[in-house]
Amino acid sequence: MAAFLPLFIFVAVAATGFPWACQRKESPKAAASPPEVLVTEAATRDVPVYREWIGTLDGSENADIRARVSGYLLKRNYKEGSFVKKGDLLFEIDPRPFEAALAEAKSQLQQSKHLQLATQSESERSETLFKRQVISEKEYINDIQMNFSNVAKVGAQTAALEQARLNLEFCKIFSPVDGIAGIAQAQVGDLVGTPGGMVLTSVSTLDPLKLLFPISEVEYLIARQRIEESLSQPLNERPAFIQLILADGTPFPYQGRLLSVNRQVNQATGTILVTALLENPGNVLRPGQFARARVLVENLSGAVVVPQRAVMEIQGNYQLGIVGPGGIAEIRPVKVGARDGKDWVIASGLKPGEQVVVEGVQKIKAGSPVVAKPWTVAMGTPKVSAK
Repeated sequence: MAAFLPLFIFVAVAATGFPWACQRKESPKAAASPPEVLVTEAATRDVPVYREWIGTLDGSENADIRARVSGYLLKRNYKEGSFVKKGDLLFEIDPRPFEAALAEAKSQLQQSKHLQLATQSESERSETLFKRQVISEKEYINDIQMNFSNVAKVGAQTAALEQARLNLEFCKIFSPVDGIAGIAQAQVGDLVGTPGGMVLTSVSTLDPLKLLFPISEVEYLIARQRIEESLSQPLNERPAFIQLILADGTPFPYQGRLLSVNRQVNQATGTILVTALLENPGNVLRPGQFARARVLVENLSGAVVVPQRAVMEIQGNYQLGIVGPGGIAEIRPVKVGARDGKDWVIASGLKPGEQVVVEGVQKIKAGSPVVAKPWTVAMGTPKVSAK
């Protein structure tokens, strides 16, 4: 009985006290801290709205230099890539065959003139004899016709002499315009001037320079009145409103004047070609370069702007993270407008002064609290401290 009592007490304690001993008190779960975001106020300012088109540069005048007579190239008289003036000598063709042809043409003309003088004297004599009825009418007419034939021959020989003189002059090839002369495509000793012959070089006038860029049909119709007003004025009085943005993103200091609009729309692209002229001191820009044509189309007064990095795009729809009163977050759809540098115009859906999330928008949920701290433009990418 004494041995049974401790066992009974152990069993009783195990039955009543063991579950209490095995239970654990779970500590209450700590509440998650609201995420931290960087915000800025939606600002307002006047925003210029630009349209841009990709264009190419070309000389205002371009001349392909070809030989006008066939012969062997004797000299190249210009420095490749240098500036040449109108009338400067560029190439010389061996003139000796043309000098010989000119001498022959002169000789033939002299012979024809002497023969014509003889036949003229004979026709005058025949006329006198015919009036006296010494010779027949047939003989008289033959003498007159012979003289007319020789007069025509003199005219033909005179033209041949002029052509020979021109051919000799064409042995010297001059620049037809002021501009930059390109690299020569023919070398000394080459036979040039053959049918389908090569271009010897090209000369382009680079100051002023021509800018060519295509615009869509819709853009043309929208700007038609402004284009017509500009084209109706003399070229030097047209407003210079076309800005050139170079390939490295820098604006060219001289703006262009509208020069022309092509007569038809390109059916393959649905665009119409527009050209402009702009000054190019020092011939800095060259034909073939790509550039953007920028035109101011509108000034937005008091536009609401936010940093572009704050705008989220999802399948063509745009959203902003907004921090409202009490630090409650909101995801709001908006309509965007023009871009201005690193900012984006919000056309609708946002009021000036509202707190817009710039960094950390991926951490927020609509209706949840956040800790908002000011975002400032600084060097590098601003960092959001993690918690």
